[in-house]
Amino acid sequence: MSKIRLNSFVTLCGAVALAFGTGSAALAQEGRDPAYAAARAAGQVGEQKDGYLGVIGNASADVRAMVRDLNNKRRAIYTEKAAGKSTIEEYAFATACRLIAQTQPGEKYQATDGSWKVRGAGAPDRDARCP
Repeated sequence: MSKIRLNSFVTLCGAVALAFGTGSAALAQEGRDPAYAAARAAGQVGEQKDGYLGVIGNASADVRAMVRDLNNKRRAIYTEKAAGKSTIEEYAFATACRLIAQTQPGEKYQATDGSWKVRGAGAPDRDARCP
């Protein structure tokens, strides 16, 4: 990626991050679901580097269905918010940057190399393009 294109992408990610308003509220709803909270606390789900939730290991069919449903809701939000401003993937990436940064110690997230990591006391391993 050229330096100009990378700078434009980073600027776009920053602008997208500022536009979270109602999308943040909808994503916050996930945290109010006891099944989601339990799966997250048990390390069965984590934040992926692409802005979607991932299933970790051999989670139950119920957990997989919940993640599929939440990801469908996220995609709808990303589609709405990205309209005319960025691609869905760029908006999802910017959201991933924020959501991974907001993980709490003990929660799982996808690192830049694609591996699953458990958040420690320090900052999580995020993509260098994150704002």
